Amino acid sequence: MTIKTINPSTAQVIQEYENITKEELISKTKKAKEAFEEWKKDHNKRAEFLLAFAQQFRKDKENLAKIATMEMGKAIKESRAEVEKCAWAMEYFADNGLLFKTDEVINADARKTVVKFEPIGAIGSIMPWNFPYWQALRFAAPSLMAGNTAVLKPVLKPASATMQCGIQIEKTFNKSGFPVVYFKH
Repeated sequence: MTIKTINPSTAQVIQEYENITKEELISKTKKAKEAFEEWKKDHNKRAEFLLAFAQQFRKDKENLAKIATMEMGKAIKESRAEVEKCAWAMEYFADNGLLFKTDEVINADARKTVVKFEPIGAIGSIMPWNFPYWQALRFAAPSLMAGNTAVLKPVLKPASATMQCGIQIEKTFNKSGFPVVYFKH
């Protein structure tokens, strides 16, 4: 099965993509689960990856904005702002990730009650098309920083309206050195 992206301003087909198969999805999810054991170990390394991603995303801002505008008809000014907001989110969670994982001592009838925050594994995400970068990265930043691995639908099988935006997210992860699983598009 193929998916076509259509420029909403011109009604022209931008590109056609092959959809991922069920077997490919299972394989990629399995790899994300396997990568979890190593990924969860080093908070500082995760922060470095998120900061590198933010830097690369900003570097590619104009191209990323043009792609979002072409695929969804969003004003270029809004697309640029979305890219910037995503870079900020990656930096925010890289800088503050430890705060969110700090154990909390709470008042209870027990002698001492502690809430611990631990990564849980591979997390799947299905995102809408209306903010193609933001929807995916607002999920990915805290999840990855917490030590989880992620399977992002915009990379795996983006909303049909914004396939290239999902592919650009994947490319940015790769350019910034993230240990990601490659997907078919």
